[in-house]
Amino acid sequence: MKQTVTLHTIVEKAHLASTMKSGSLDVLATPQMIAWMEQAACMCLKLEEGQTSVGIAMNVTHDAPSPLGAEITIQATVTEQKGRIIHYEVKAYQGDTCIGKGEHTRCIVNSDKFLAKVYK
Repeated sequence: MKQTVTLHTIVEKAHLASTMKSGSLDVLATPQMIAWMEQAACMCLKLEEGQTSVGIAMNVTHDAPSPLGAEITIQATVTEQKGRIIHYEVKAYQGDTCIGKGEHTRCIVNSDKFLAKVYK
């Protein structure tokens, strides 16, 4: 299992709070930052065939705004795994400035069983 993943991305119009309707300003939307944190966390895992992971907890702060065109670096680090439950430290940076940070938890599940339960 990978312990840390770093993801680099650029803030585009689709990522803005004004576009996502999570605010009225043309700055990086908090839900988008969180989605990138979850993406990086997923990339830390090497799962068996038929498995996936689902997010079960997210506790983050969004500490600084980022404009359209900004390069954002997301980092997810596995801090603990107990059975199917994985805990992460997640951070987001614009350059050297930490713009968001917190903790994330995921659970490893069987994809077919999970979807069968959801759609029964």
